[in-house]
Amino acid sequence: MKIINFLLRAVFGAIGIQVINAILLSQNVSVFVGLNPLTICTAGTLGISGIGLLYGIAAFGIL
Repeated sequence: MKIINFLLRAVFGAIGIQVINAILLSQNVSVFVGLNPLTICTAGTLGISGIGLLYGIAAFGIL
């Protein structure tokens, strides 16, 4: 059951990242989170808060 939960969060997290990227691009905001195994794993593990973390890191330019 935990594996299914992780996979669902990872899939919906990837979709959420793509949607947020499209919204920010249409608003001319230069914050972009790419999709790679690390970001998908973060979204799958932490859920919505993980997506927020990724955008926070991208906004402050830490990486």
